[in-house]
Amino acid sequence: MTSSTVTSSQPDRPPRPNLAFRRLRGPRSPAEFAALVRRAAREIGERVSCDARYVGRVEAGEIRCPNYAYERVFLHMFPGRTLTDLGFVPRSSVRGRAARTAVAAPRGPAPGETAGEPHGAAEPYDPRDPWQNDHPNHANHPNHEESDVLRRAFMTGGGATVAAATLAPLGLAPAAAAADRPPRRAGAPEAMALEEAVRRIRLLDDRHGADGLYRRAAAPLRAAYALLDAGATRQTTADRLHAGAGELAISVGWLAHDSGRFDDARSHYAEALATARMTGDAGLEAHAFCNTAFLARDAGRPREAVRAAQAAQRAARPLGSDRLLSLLALREAGGWAGLADRTGCERALARAQALFERGRADADPEWMSFYGEAELAGLEAQCWSALGDWRRASRQARRAAQAQDPHFTRNIALYTAELADDLAREGRPDEAAEAGLRVLALLDQVQSSRIQGMLAGTARVLLPHRRASGVAEFLDRHASYKGPRPVRDGGPV
Repeated sequence: MTSSTVTSSQPDRPPRPNLAFRRLRGPRSPAEFAALVRRAAREIGERVSCDARYVGRVEAGEIRCPNYAYERVFLHMFPGRTLTDLGFVPRSSVRGRAARTAVAAPRGPAPGETAGEPHGAAEPYDPRDPWQNDHPNHANHPNHEESDVLRRAFMTGGGATVAAATLAPLGLAPAAAAADRPPRRAGAPEAMALEEAVRRIRLLDDRHGADGLYRRAAAPLRAAYALLDAGATRQTTADRLHAGAGELAISVGWLAHDSGRFDDARSHYAEALATARMTGDAGLEAHAFCNTAFLARDAGRPREAVRAAQAAQRAARPLGSDRLLSLLALREAGGWAGLADRTGCERALARAQALFERGRADADPEWMSFYGEAELAGLEAQCWSALGDWRRASRQARRAAQAQDPHFTRNIALYTAELADDLAREGRPDEAAEAGLRVLALLDQVQSSRIQGMLAGTARVLLPHRRASGVAEFLDRHASYKGPRPVRDGGPV
């Protein structure tokens, strides 16, 4: 495990809280308000990935002016108001695409600058750029070039090329740790770029699944841990880097998990857990144990799934998030179902439902933006399926597919694949074939070995029912499926 050396420096200059925006949120939680923002965006044809963390950053004053997509959404939500009325500063005062020619190599701070901070200002970024329209923090990033490079590098190239292209402008490239020159200590821009990388991976996975992303995301993870060895300019930055590296390890582990690379996933989750234990980060520890439980269940180790889920709950109890505890209870339920312990499973499911009904809270982790009614129903469906109760499983899977936010394309495909399999095993082949065809229609957008494996299992169950309505069409289309097209940043190509 890596370490970080921190040197004392001047404290970060605190941003000015956006009290006007906080008043507009009213009694809603940040997660509930973020859902309203996403809904408003859909009403006007915009696409934003707003979550509780973004709302919190706006209210804390970290985002002084939203990008153009968010501006249109906010003005749609609050007609008659200007950005200034919403507590933002004029766009002309926000740092822009500064000195692009100077980004090619790291430099020392200019007179009056703090190490690790950007310099200069320019005009606002191009609103036609699909990365910017889809990315909540791009316009407010300390260095726009960093986000541009992250966008290109995550979705093109491979191996060392990705690591260098993604991280070199930030001083994070593996070469920076070469023995012939000392590495540059990380500052706020590097920490923010790492946090943005985690969000971007999650966003792409939500839409396209894991298979096309895993190998491309592993290189930035290696470089992120190399950065920790180089040290940071401040303790607060070091804490952010450790948390970001741990969350990135979990995200990359999930990509491995969802694409069937269970040994790789286990290693990444263990790395995240070690980082959490080293820094005393209870939230990261709960997240790492949560994913470890999920992996253990899928890998056929249900008793380990129960133990990991229980460990996650112990870590999470002081955090104040009922929704997190609800999800962890579902992870435990999945383990009990794998052990064929119906009583243990039902108790954990009841606890998960009761905790869920307590509602959202400011303490809910950012990574839990996917967890709502749909995920609750989907995970319950998986429990009933493991117990062989196909009727309950299909009912919950249908509920999950119908309730899912359209933003989460992968989850819609997952729940519908679960529904198809449950219906097939329940003895309703015509409905199973109909659901299976809907999944096939989504596979040009989603790359997930998990979903493809589920669909293959459904096809095997339906083979004896070829004469049922729609089954032959599903079987033929499934047999002719050649796999998804390659995915780039904007979607399938």
